[in-house]
Amino acid sequence: MTGRAPGGRRRVLAAAGLAAAGPGLSMLALVAGPAQATPEALRSAVAALTGGAPLREGRVRIELAELVENGNAVPVTVSVASPMSEADHVRRIALFTELNPDPDVAVFELSAKSGVARVATRMRLATSQQVLALAQMNDGSWWQARTQVVVTLAACVEE
Repeated sequence: MTGRAPGGRRRVLAAAGLAAAGPGLSMLALVAGPAQATPEALRSAVAALTGGAPLREGRVRIELAELVENGNAVPVTVSVASPMSEADHVRRIALFTELNPDPDVAVFELSAKSGVARVATRMRLATSQQVLALAQMNDGSWWQARTQVVVTLAACVEE
C-alpha cells in the first residue's frame, strides 16, 4: 500500500494545468476536489437551470441506445414536438446524467428561427444510468423525458 489518495496524481496534474491557465484557479481545483455523482447532484443541477419550475411529461423525445458498449462517445439526439413558430417554440434543450461526476452535459439555445427543435451530440457516460432531457418552451414551461442506458465500458471515472 502506497498511502496515496486515489486520483491524487491526476488532481495535482490538473491543478498544474489550471495554474498555467490563471492565478488562483489551481487552489480552487485542489479544494473543490472531484464532482459528486449522486441523484441529489442531478436534482440540484436541474433546479439551478429551471429555477424549480415543475417538469411536465411529454413533448420531449430522447434517441439513445439502450445498451452502449463504450461510454466514451455516446451519440444522443433530443427532439421536441413544437411548430417552432413565434407563438410556440423551444428556447432551450438541456441534457443531464444521473451518475456522471458532473450531471450537466449540455444546454442548447434555440429560437423560432431554428426551424426544428432537434439537437444531436455525443456525450460521455460514467456508468449505466438515467439520462434526462429537458426542454423550455417560450411560455416558460419545462418538459422532460428520461431514458435508462446500460454501459458496458465506463468513461469519466478515476482510476
